[in-house]
Amino acid sequence: MLLNTLFTRTSSPARARGVKSLFYPPRPRPPCLHRAWKLSHFTIISRTVLPPSQPDPAPPYSRLELPNLLNIVQWQDQLPWQPFRDGVEIHRLYGDGIQGPTAALIRFQKAGRIPLHTHHGYEHIMVLHGSQRDQNSVAQAGTLMINAPGTSHSVMGEAGCIVLAIYEKPVAFGTETKPPREQK
Repeated sequence: MLLNTLFTRTSSPARARGVKSLFYPPRPRPPCLHRAWKLSHFTIISRTVLPPSQPDPAPPYSRLELPNLLNIVQWQDQLPWQPFRDGVEIHRLYGDGIQGPTAALIRFQKAGRIPLHTHHGYEHIMVLHGSQRDQNSVAQAGTLMINAPGTSHSVMGEAGCIVLAIYEKPVAFGTETKPPREQK
């Protein structure tokens, strides 16, 4: 691996005199690909030459890919949404929500809400569009929330929103104390 780092002084007095000062660092920098940083009056240009790399050989497999997920509002109507709760629709990516892990896109209409429920495993919520409110906060687009096992809340999409929800175990709604399939 070859690492060349060059510091070029670009302050206005140096430019006025037509002078470029070159500094070479006394020690090598960590490897990185082509990058340039602007630090006050210095531009640091770093170039690392790495051998070409390929993924390890493995047979291709089928997988779910959602390109452009952060702009889902532009293509949301292409998904087969299913009714979930009053004013809320769901598109399951995997899992059935009854047992085991599940990932789903959840779309809240204006004032749509999911009633009080308890998490029996971790729940990760990424707000992709709009905002949602629960007892803790109002989460805007770009917010990631992680709810720990044993926590409870209800959720409302005030003006409407779309979230990616990933949870390791089903949630229990209302007065349920165990996930649906584990009740006896």
